[in-house]
Amino acid sequence: MDNQTKDQLRSAIVGLAIGDALGVPAEFQPRHTFHISSMTGYGTHHQSSGTWSDDTSMTLATCDAIRMCEGRVDPERIQEAFENWLFHGKYAIDGIVFDCGFTTGQALSRGRGFDDFKSNGNGSLMRILPLAFTNADTAMIEKVSAITHGHAISVRACQIYIQCARYLLAGESLEAVILSLSENEPFERLGHLFQMKEADIRSSGYVVDTLEAALWSLAQSHSFAETVLTAVNLGEDTDTIGAIAGGLAGILYGIEGIPAQWLDQLRGKELIESCLF
Repeated sequence: MDNQTKDQLRSAIVGLAIGDALGVPAEFQPRHTFHISSMTGYGTHHQSSGTWSDDTSMTLATCDAIRMCEGRVDPERIQEAFENWLFHGKYAIDGIVFDCGFTTGQALSRGRGFDDFKSNGNGSLMRILPLAFTNADTAMIEKVSAITHGHAISVRACQIYIQCARYLLAGESLEAVILSLSENEPFERLGHLFQMKEADIRSSGYVVDTLEAALWSLAQSHSFAETVLTAVNLGEDTDTIGAIAGGLAGILYGIEGIPAQWLDQLRGKELIESCLF
């Protein structure tokens, strides 16, 4: 990986962590019952300002497994890293796991993922971004998603997200990326996000809603800060939507586009750096 790509990886992962940390205090809160404009703390999970959640922890676990395999994607090593996070607190701020999706927890506890329709939460989408920086093909993306979320909808959401990230990494415009998304149901709305209003966007934990909300936030914004604040203020699954939008915004705007104050307030920066490949 060349230095430019390494810088893009850092921007993506730091951007994801900041979007996550911005959303943590308001997770599960309904839209329009709060307003986030800066890095705050406490709230839903009673965590100090700048603390990220499972979204970033599992992304770092994915990164670290790839790093240990010298850039190769090995689903077994990634699953081991997830288990080290959930059961031993590795990749978590202060070693404390304070948030974990039900499907993810159950899948890691039993040692295999779920592939039923009801298990289409956003638990694999939120941590898949590092694969954009590898040569992982669609089949490998499926395998990594299926560690926890193996249904075709969750898998396809991950593949679309990686496709968008790779287009941005290649220098494509955001408009071109969005307009290229010609997908079948249930992803058929993705190519029309520029025309959609906030009222059209759902911000639940359903993976299709999450992907739409994150990409819509990117499409409606003109800076990193505007993107992640738009995302978290949609309400409900604030940290995950903020993280997914923040990862792409990190690629699009670079580390220099992230407000310096947020970079200063972000916790666990040394841990993030240690997991990059």
